[in-house]
Formats: sequence, C-alpha cells, structure tokens
Amino acid sequence: MSVNSAEPVREVDVVLVKGGRTKIRYAAELLSDDGTRITVRAPWAGDAVRDFGFVRFEAGDVFTEYYWRDRWYAVKEVRDAAGALKGWYCDVTRPATLSGGELVVEDLDLDLWRSADGTDVRRLDEDEFEESGLARRDPAAAAAAVTALDELEGFATVEGGLESLLE
Repeated sequence: MSVNSAEPVREVDVVLVKGGRTKIRYAAELLSDDGTRITVRAPWAGDAVRDFGFVRFEAGDVFTEYYWRDRWYAVKEVRDAAGALKGWYCDVTRPATLSGGELVVEDLDLDLWRSADGTDVRRLDEDEFEESGLARRDPAAAAAAVTALDELEGFATVEGGLESLLE
C-alpha cells in the first residue's frame, strides 16, 4: 500500500493466549490475509528489553508476523530499528483465528529461534511444554505441536527455508 493510497490502514489486535489466559495483546497493522495466511506488522510490544542471551528484543524492533489458519505455528521476522534483520522467532501455536478486529493465537510453549545468518538455530521451551501437561490433556494437540516444531526446525536449517514460507 502506498502512502497516497485511499485505502485505510487496517489494524487488528493480536491476542496471544497461553494456558487459557491472555498473555499479551497488542495492536498490529494487517498487511495481508489470503484466507489461509495472515500477515501483520507491529513494533516490539514488550514494556522493556527482553534479553534472551542469543537475541535482544527492544524498543524500535519491528516484527512482521505470519500466522496460518491451517498450520500449528507462527513465524515472526524480527528487524531492528534501522531495518537490519535479527532473525526469526517461531511460535508453535494452534491455528490462528481472525474475527473482526482480533487475531487470536494459542501459544503451545514450544518455540524456535533462527539467527539472521542461519548459524544459530535453537529449540526453546521444551521443558515448559512438558510441564504444561498438554500431552495428558490433549494428546493430539501435543503431537501436532511437536510435529510443527520439527517442521520449523527443518525449514530453519536449510538456506532459504524459513523465507520460503513467507513468500
């Protein structure tokens, strides 16, 4: 959309649910929705710097987030304030729903990080996933979550793999 476009910018609230509760809610610009994949852009929504040791999310960072209605994950491209790519943060989630002005995603604890240069690919929060009890409560969802993490790791370890999801 160009700056002179007559189309208004459409905002949605991204609602990340975890354990039945809203973990975070933030405004994002809806970039596209093709009926299967929803793409939004938002600034870092945290109140403070979040330093994971391998990456820092901070004021000025911009997240272009890709959600699917038919996949068990979301991929977030992370850039700093100058536009340099930091990497991709991937959340394992139930398929996203967009209704009215809310994009709702249920976080299933498993995550994956891939650095911009591809040298750092790491699975995250597998301990939280085990502790969540999802495997007992909903074995099918737990299996789908593990499969999604494996699939993301496969994309992340091949040059251009994650990017191919976002084209």
